Amino acid sequence: MTNLARILKLTVTALFLMVASMCSVVAQESQLETLFEQLADPKTENWENTESEIWAIWSKSGSDSMDLLLERGRNAMNAGDYDAAIEHLTALTDHAPDFAEGWNARATAYYQIGHFGPSIQDIRRTLALNPRHFGALSGLGLILQELELPEDALYAFRQAQAIHPRQPNLSENIRRLEQLVAGTEL
Repeated sequence: MTNLARILKLTVTALFLMVASMCSVVAQESQLETLFEQLADPKTENWENTESEIWAIWSKSGSDSMDLLLERGRNAMNAGDYDAAIEHLTALTDHAPDFAEGWNARATAYYQIGHFGPSIQDIRRTLALNPRHFGALSGLGLILQELELPEDALYAFRQAQAIHPRQPNLSENIRRLEQLVAGTEL
């Protein structure tokens, strides 16, 4: 009877934790939906705060140790130590493959050292996990621009702008690329 009681207790505890986790995810998605609506609303005055709240949510993996790897990776990037950043962020993507921000952060580190292929791969993974990741879309646009693929870069920037209309430099990049693309058509 004690073994059965122990198994039942463990099962109930596991179910409780699973339901609590699902409720947290649903609440987070609801909060993100509201924030994205605010971000797209031209009447939102403090859109920078809204953007920061989105980034804060995206930066939470649900695991303190994974969040620490993200923090260490970002700190290494800020210090210009891209090898260390990639090492931390690779550990993060290995241990938390469903955490979009780990992939996005590593894509940024790869971009910073000019490794566009791995960066694009990580951006693809980021967008598969989080299709509204305006940072990943903007980063993709920058890479495609550098690879001299203006039509593709323009498409990526427009996708980012549809999500985050006031993202800095986006309108200027779109305007410049529209002129470039229009100038190449005969």
